[in-house]
Amino acid sequence: MEVNNYEVNAYYDGKNIIDNVDENSIAEELGIEPGDILISVNDQKIRDIIDYKFLINDDFVVLTIQKKNGEIWDLEIEKDYYEDIGITFSNPLIDKAKNCRNKCIFCFIDQLPKGMRKTLYFKDDDSRLSFLQGNFITLTNLSDEEIDRIIKYRLSPINVSVHTTDPDLRVKLLNNKNAGKIYDILKRFSDAGIEMSCQIVLIPGINDGNNLDKTLEDLSRLYPSVSSVAVVPVGLTKYREGLCKLETYDYETANQLLDYVHSKQRKYLKDMNTRFVFASDEFYILAQKTIPPYEAYEGFPQYENGVGLVRAFQYEVEKALNDIKGKPVLNKSYTIATGTLAFNFMKEISDKITKKINGLKLNVVPIVNEFFGDKITVSGLVTGKDLINQLKAHDIKDGLIIPRSMLKKDEDIFLDDITIGDIEKSLCTNVIISDVDGKKFIHIFKDEMR
Repeated sequence: MEVNNYEVNAYYDGKNIIDNVDENSIAEELGIEPGDILISVNDQKIRDIIDYKFLINDDFVVLTIQKKNGEIWDLEIEKDYYEDIGITFSNPLIDKAKNCRNKCIFCFIDQLPKGMRKTLYFKDDDSRLSFLQGNFITLTNLSDEEIDRIIKYRLSPINVSVHTTDPDLRVKLLNNKNAGKIYDILKRFSDAGIEMSCQIVLIPGINDGNNLDKTLEDLSRLYPSVSSVAVVPVGLTKYREGLCKLETYDYETANQLLDYVHSKQRKYLKDMNTRFVFASDEFYILAQKTIPPYEAYEGFPQYENGVGLVRAFQYEVEKALNDIKGKPVLNKSYTIATGTLAFNFMKEISDKITKKINGLKLNVVPIVNEFFGDKITVSGLVTGKDLINQLKAHDIKDGLIIPRSMLKKDEDIFLDDITIGDIEKSLCTNVIISDVDGKKFIHIFKDEMR
């Protein structure tokens, strides 16, 4: 399970403060500036970003703006129907994020140690963040009015954490009496044509086996509104004192799970012309099985859920290497840090690259997660302290390459508040941040060859 270091600003004061005005936009032409406040659109107050986006989709709108000096401007705008005005806000929601009301037995945030920054402990469960940024939500805190609003505004696609469609089991898993209504809500969205991607966090002996089979069959009946389902293994840290005792997947159980998923894919491919259910890369690596071919991921609908990341990255790397002509030379040596899960894969990728580029040396180092415990193996949860402690003994010559997933989404800082500057100072090297994109990864070296 790959985790991105995204944190919700749950402590926003609620004002519709304009943070940025796009160059050459309608807003810039009208004199709107950062720091101005949006009061209303067409005399309607804006509750959140969804209201804003819905109301400006017209060919004539009236914005009421409060300038930084207190003046109120009414701005009449004629534009194309879907044309954007060109403003963004200090908070992407223009509102406080809705917090999670569940107490899931597998919640990762409940497994964090004390003393980390405040925002890491906030649990969001906000349908608006699902629509805007792809967050997965449980739907347990939606009122009928909010469900109707999603349907009215056509907020699609939405990513839903289902886990199980069995009402009683879902109530127990999420520790929320409202959790059992999941299928009724999904059916309402399906009837309204709302597209949904679903995920199931699998816990051995709890929601797998016959229960998983029922959940998949229930969800398949909502296809194509439910466009795909990802199954990902539960992640357990060493900070579980006082929490429900759970097991995680190993070589044997991961193989069993994949045999089951592949059989379901064959059935769905025959019946619905789609594989529909996809296992995360972590299962394949645990089971020591070959990752499916590129085409088997059907456009990678669950890419952000760690499904097909390995295959897509390999495909992009190989394509980028094939585009390099001649016999390139780069006499440099880099160290690549990765989580233990991706070590063998990144070693294979590095070998492909060094065979193509003469003189280049790549040293791949697996970082054991001492901070959360060695059961956490993904790169996205590697901390700065673990990087420093485990790389001090290595001779890092021309730079350290790390994946961007190790860092906070909007800032170059690790989960333990260590910065890129701290890493560079401690290891006496420069740090190169790479997106999880094979083409961009190869460009790290192509740029040096010029």
